[in-house]
Amino acid sequence: MDAIYQHFRKDEAALIDHFAELVETARTEYRAVLTDFTDPRQRLIADSLISAHDDMKLMHFGGYLHAERQRLIFAPDYYEAQPGDFDIRMLQIIYPEKFAEMHHSTIQGTLLNAGLDRDVFGDIITDGQTWQFFVAAHMEDWVMSNITKIGRVGVHFTDYPLDQAVTPENDWEPIDFSISALRLDTVVAHGFNMSLQRAKVLIQSGKVRLNFGETEAPDAEVATSDIISVRGFGRLRLDGILGETKKGKLRVSAAVIHK
Repeated sequence: MDAIYQHFRKDEAALIDHFAELVETARTEYRAVLTDFTDPRQRLIADSLISAHDDMKLMHFGGYLHAERQRLIFAPDYYEAQPGDFDIRMLQIIYPEKFAEMHHSTIQGTLLNAGLDRDVFGDIITDGQTWQFFVAAHMEDWVMSNITKIGRVGVHFTDYPLDQAVTPENDWEPIDFSISALRLDTVVAHGFNMSLQRAKVLIQSGKVRLNFGETEAPDAEVATSDIISVRGFGRLRLDGILGETKKGKLRVSAAVIHK
């Protein structure tokens, strides 16, 4: 375990411990253990933990192919998970499409403000007209009963089978850039083509989220698979470190969605 802690941030220690407990439960009780929805960074941690156990496996699914947020199953290596084992429901938002528009940020904000934890719902997707999102099965009835508006628009929801998910618009644009350090302000500045000072102001004013969590620390460490959201600008995903330049800077591979 000590070697795993060394590879991740100090603030991720609690998550490492939680996943380690789930792995141990699955291993000693010979059964599958299901998690809440996770982001890519959390899955990287889970994968690092499971790789230390030859008799265990990690499976993940978010309701559709290539989902960003997915539920995990830790299980013995002989276990084969089916989509239904992940207990995910897909809800389609029914709203007056001719008279109103939906936006990802408004839908997510409504769900969070209604009291839903971020880990009980997954991706929010659209093909440009139809909007759908994925939720843990035990929260489906609550959502359908308690949320009647998104923004100012009256809505209701219909439960559809997972195989009827729309093909989501893919707005991720791959980018590469070189930075002096894996600091949040530096990555934001280069990723969204702004000054370092402006990036710091945005972070310190609470307009930047790291892996969906609030942070006001410009020097927060950024790592592979992290997702950064910048209000008014969009989202950035750090995909990998490509190496060092001759001047000692880090070459970074990323993807960005501009708002």
